[in-house]
Amino acid sequence: MSHEESGQTCACGGNCSCQTSDQTQNVYLTREEYIDRLEHYLVELKAEIESVESELEELKMPVLVMAKG
Repeated sequence: MSHEESGQTCACGGNCSCQTSDQTQNVYLTREEYIDRLEHYLVELKAEIESVESELEELKMPVLVMAKG
Protein backbone atom coordinates (compact mmCIF):
# COMPACT_ATOMS: atom_id res chain seq x y z
CA MET A 1 0.00 0.00 0.00
CA SER A 2 1.42 3.41 -0.97
CA HIS A 3 1.52 6.49 1.25
CA GLU A 4 -1.27 8.00 -0.83
CA GLU A 5 -3.50 4.96 -0.41
CA SER A 6 -2.90 4.83 3.35
CA GLY A 7 -3.51 8.58 3.71
CA GLN A 8 -0.05 9.10 5.21
CA THR A 9 1.90 12.25 4.45
CA CYS A 10 5.56 11.80 3.60
CA ALA A 11 8.23 13.45 5.79
CA CYS A 12 9.21 15.58 2.80
CA GLY A 13 5.84 17.27 3.10
CA GLY A 14 3.94 15.52 0.36
CA ASN A 15 2.58 12.14 -0.64
CA CYS A 16 5.50 11.23 -2.88
CA SER A 17 6.27 7.85 -1.30
CA CYS A 18 9.99 8.64 -1.08
CA GLN A 19 10.11 6.37 1.99
CA THR A 20 11.60 9.00 4.32
CA SER A 21 8.57 8.96 6.60
CA ASP A 22 9.46 5.48 7.84
CA GLN A 23 12.83 6.73 9.09
CA THR A 24 11.92 10.10 10.61
CA GLN A 25 9.40 11.58 12.96
CA ASN A 26 6.53 13.65 11.65
CA VAL A 27 7.49 17.25 11.01
CA TYR A 28 4.74 19.81 11.44
CA LEU A 29 5.22 23.09 9.60
CA THR A 30 3.29 26.30 9.64
CA ARG A 31 1.77 27.38 6.35
CA GLU A 32 4.54 29.97 5.94
CA GLU A 33 7.28 27.42 6.67
CA TYR A 34 5.77 25.01 4.16
CA ILE A 35 5.59 27.75 1.51
CA ASP A 36 9.25 28.64 2.21
CA ARG A 37 10.24 24.98 1.93
CA LEU A 38 8.40 24.59 -1.37
CA GLU A 39 9.89 27.80 -2.79
CA HIS A 40 13.40 26.63 -1.87
CA TYR A 41 12.69 23.23 -3.44
CA LEU A 42 11.44 24.93 -6.60
CA VAL A 43 14.68 26.93 -6.88
CA GLU A 44 16.65 23.67 -6.59
CA LEU A 45 14.47 21.99 -9.21
CA LYS A 46 14.91 24.87 -11.65
CA ALA A 47 18.70 24.69 -11.20
CA GLU A 48 18.58 20.95 -11.88
CA ILE A 49 16.49 21.53 -15.00
CA GLU A 50 19.00 24.09 -16.29
CA SER A 51 21.83 21.63 -15.66
CA VAL A 52 20.08 18.84 -17.53
CA GLU A 53 19.17 21.14 -20.45
CA SER A 54 22.78 22.29 -20.69
CA GLU A 55 24.08 18.74 -20.70
CA LEU A 56 21.56 17.76 -23.38
CA GLU A 57 22.65 20.69 -25.56
CA GLU A 58 26.28 19.62 -25.25
CA LEU A 59 25.43 16.01 -26.10
CA LYS A 60 23.46 17.05 -29.18
CA MET A 61 26.31 19.13 -30.60
CA PRO A 62 28.03 17.51 -33.56
CA VAL A 63 31.36 15.95 -32.70
CA LEU A 64 34.19 17.38 -34.78
CA VAL A 65 36.72 14.74 -35.77
CA MET A 66 40.16 15.91 -36.83
CA ALA A 67 41.39 14.05 -39.91
CA LYS A 68 44.86 12.53 -39.67
CA GLY A 69 47.27 13.54 -42.13
